[in-house]
Amino acid sequence: MKERTKLLLIILVFLASYYVPWNHPTIRQSGLEAFMMLREYARHHVLTCLIPAFFIAGAIAVFVSQAAVLKYFGATAKKVVSYSVASVSGAVLAVCSCTILPLFAGIYTRGAGIGPATAFLYSGPGINVLAVVLTARILGWELGLARAIGAVAFAIITGLLMAFIFRKDDAARTAGEIYLPDEDGMGRSLLQNGLYMLTMVLILIFAAFARPAEGSTGLWPAIFAAKWFITMALLIVLGVMLKSWFTKDELVTWVQSTWGFMKQIFPLLAAGVLVAGFMLGRPGHPALIPEHYIQSLVGGNSLWANLFAALSGALMYFATLTEVPILQGLLGAGMGKGPALSLLLAGPALSLPNMLVIGGVMGVKKTAVFCVIIVVLSTIAGMGYGWIAG
Repeated sequence: MKERTKLLLIILVFLASYYVPWNHPTIRQSGLEAFMMLREYARHHVLTCLIPAFFIAGAIAVFVSQAAVLKYFGATAKKVVSYSVASVSGAVLAVCSCTILPLFAGIYTRGAGIGPATAFLYSGPGINVLAVVLTARILGWELGLARAIGAVAFAIITGLLMAFIFRKDDAARTAGEIYLPDEDGMGRSLLQNGLYMLTMVLILIFAAFARPAEGSTGLWPAIFAAKWFITMALLIVLGVMLKSWFTKDELVTWVQSTWGFMKQIFPLLAAGVLVAGFMLGRPGHPALIPEHYIQSLVGGNSLWANLFAALSGALMYFATLTEVPILQGLLGAGMGKGPALSLLLAGPALSLPNMLVIGGVMGVKKTAVFCVIIVVLSTIAGMGYGWIAG
């Protein structure tokens, strides 16, 4: 963190401590709600959801070659391959909206077509594994699934539209082959790496398996009753894999990568939870912003509500994962499910600082079209989801 940023934070904390009327009942209630929401996250989401997800993200960063992903964006790569890789690269690279910018600039300036490059630009932060998992855990599996499907579809549609609209400009650019050599498999086969990743994903799924509704019968209650036995069995299997297939140096690198994600994201997430709790409260527990304001702006499933949510998401900057607690508060205050998805699909991939950087790489015109496409698609998706979800 830069020294100026530290100084600014100190000044903001001082001003808040000095001027905020903490003795006012509404402010005191909002402060209580901020820490109640933080406690809720600590109790219900950190150990069973975030920690496994951090280890998966660390493993992806260390054991999945970025070179193996990026090399498919070259001018001679097949379109089906390019767009397929670009649309799921967020899940593979596990980067945030700021980390994706230098990667996008690198592949675009080295010859990638504008279609695969912009698909990659959207997909990177849009399909962040941690964000999708936390969305499903906190806001419900329906919204998490809709976010994952929408993000993949948006990446492909956005790339194809950009490639079509700017096909002449793209053809005029100097064709360049992007070649990044594959890293070796570190002594493991593709099957072994796949089983290792699958085991960690299953640990995450069963550890975070939610209690079924009261009175439920069938498979889900049985799985919930056995979730910890299954999780322990999977942990033993993972331990055998780590002992047999990985070197000590690889394990150390994996843990260091995981710790890097944790120390980068945990403070931001905690701050986001506190701010969301203070401003919006928990569902059923009002805080600083009255619920009727939220309901009037983004309640229901109107065109205006979805468009406003998409525009707000496009302009605001969300640190990684902070959009989830913010939306939790908004939903509790009366936000419609459709506008919630609109914000989720537009927010992580765009922000005002992000737009400025993208404009410097591919120009104002292309950037404006890219942003309009994302906002329009997010609005349409939100209205559709709101209609389906009722």
